Amino acid sequence: MRWPSHILIAGAVCAVANPFAVPAAVLGSTAPDWLEPVLSVVQRRRVRHRGVTHHLTSWLTLAAFAVLLWDWRGWVLWFALGGAMHWMCDALTVTGAPVHWWSDRNARLFGGRVKTGQPSEYMVTGVIVATCAAVAWWRRDELAGFIPYFMNWPQLYESGVIDAFEWRAKRWELL
Repeated sequence: MRWPSHILIAGAVCAVANPFAVPAAVLGSTAPDWLEPVLSVVQRRRVRHRGVTHHLTSWLTLAAFAVLLWDWRGWVLWFALGGAMHWMCDALTVTGAPVHWWSDRNARLFGGRVKTGQPSEYMVTGVIVATCAAVAWWRRDELAGFIPYFMNWPQLYESGVIDAFEWRAKRWELL
């Protein structure tokens, strides 16, 4: 899958669970791809695409490490889960994605029927994002109507949370 799909899926899934951690999940969802050139420079040899940075067990180990040993406000956890979501997106494709470092085969979810850049990728992304949006809308009462990326500026002004200057500056902003 392409980066926009990785970003949309990780952002949507994270927004349902923890809207404040969306930046970490989005960064983690692209990390397996941008870590390849970084490791190539550090190791002074080319790192193969969908190689060491794409192992599911590495991302799940980092998530477990974040939960059990070192969790800085959940950012490391959401970064690792973003990487795991990247793996799931890649595992939907024809090429698949590696589960662990001791295997030479790639896993494919649902038979690997999604082709990168084709309508099937956009359909999968759209269904996941729409489902997450519906769940987030359904949970809005649970969050006391608070959805941090879609602020209700008039209501905040009327309730006295923000002043007239801030309301005038942000009244036309959707995000």
